[in-house]
Amino acid sequence: MTPAVWERRLYRRAHPLAYPLLRLLARRGPIVRVPGLGVVVNDAALAREVLLDGDTFRKDGPGASGDLWTPILGPSVLLNMEGPAHRALRGRLAELFTPAYTARLCEQVLAGPLDTLAARLHAGEPVDLVDTMRVLAGAVICAVIGLDADGEAAHRHMFHQGERIVAMVSLRTRTLSAAQVRRAREVLDPIGDIAARAYRSGDESTVMGRMRTLGLSEAEARGAAGAFFLTGTETVATLVPRLIALLHDAGQLDRVAADPGLLDPAIDEAMRVSTPTPVMLRSVHAPAVVGGLPVRPGERVLLATHNCCLAYGPFDLDRPQPPELRRLWFGAGPHFCIGYPLAMAEIRAVARTVLAAAPLRIVRRAAARGVLIPTYRELVVAR
Repeated sequence: MTPAVWERRLYRRAHPLAYPLLRLLARRGPIVRVPGLGVVVNDAALAREVLLDGDTFRKDGPGASGDLWTPILGPSVLLNMEGPAHRALRGRLAELFTPAYTARLCEQVLAGPLDTLAARLHAGEPVDLVDTMRVLAGAVICAVIGLDADGEAAHRHMFHQGERIVAMVSLRTRTLSAAQVRRAREVLDPIGDIAARAYRSGDESTVMGRMRTLGLSEAEARGAAGAFFLTGTETVATLVPRLIALLHDAGQLDRVAADPGLLDPAIDEAMRVSTPTPVMLRSVHAPAVVGGLPVRPGERVLLATHNCCLAYGPFDLDRPQPPELRRLWFGAGPHFCIGYPLAMAEIRAVARTVLAAAPLRIVRRAAARGVLIPTYRELVVAR
């Protein structure tokens, strides 16, 4: 079975109506205006052009992602800010997520769980990578927000709390209902309280304590904790099982296991094919022309990241990625994902542990339904 077969299955199970429409729009050209939906961009170079122009194409206008997250996170988080305030907050937060710091954080948090994972795999025990990643991602996010939670059950519970909120959103969602906002706040308010306590303690070994040292207010720390909680688990948790499945189905798993230098290219190629952010939203703030198409203030721009990425073909570990495509799934310009170093550190740490147990086979797998980011419901591997 080719890698594309299961990837399509994951998307169709997650978005049975929206995904076929998204792929149909890819055939309409680089950019197309769709009544009731907005201006859809299917070309990587044009998508990057939009993302780099944060003055014209904003996240805080009508139809953009701010409409989703502001009601539950407040007005001052990176997900929905623009302009000087956004640049100032991003500049301070960037100091939190350097590659060196994130590598140390993952090493400290994941050392024990990864030793357990390695022992199970080398013993020939079947391991569900989906559940494993939920636990590991939950452990890391607990450390980030300052929650002293110990044990798999606590970490799995934390992951599921974030999953409850993200599951409210589909590729067609424009705003959350009052009931959805209320349910999200029931989850996020306690998270904010935990973050605030960690912030007030001033412990610089914690991310929240470092925020205080960097001069962020308690309100900014609470908002950042909520944003990290929502965005910092799903991408990593869904990517690792799909990475291993893609390498297995392409017959490349043993090759990457034998050559550590191939791991980062394999991760990038897996992210291109799986596209953890299949769609990005922007609102037009000033008249502009994109790909020859005039756009007007107030219009919604839907960047079909998945279409942009799949235009370059199926999974191929040896295909170089052109500049316009480089990490497009993490954004570009002023809103490039600030958590990218943390996500990569976590993915690398877990992937190295799994690949060290190669050769591996997939014992069973199933696609998940009712999720925003397509993923496996289970992916069981064994030696």
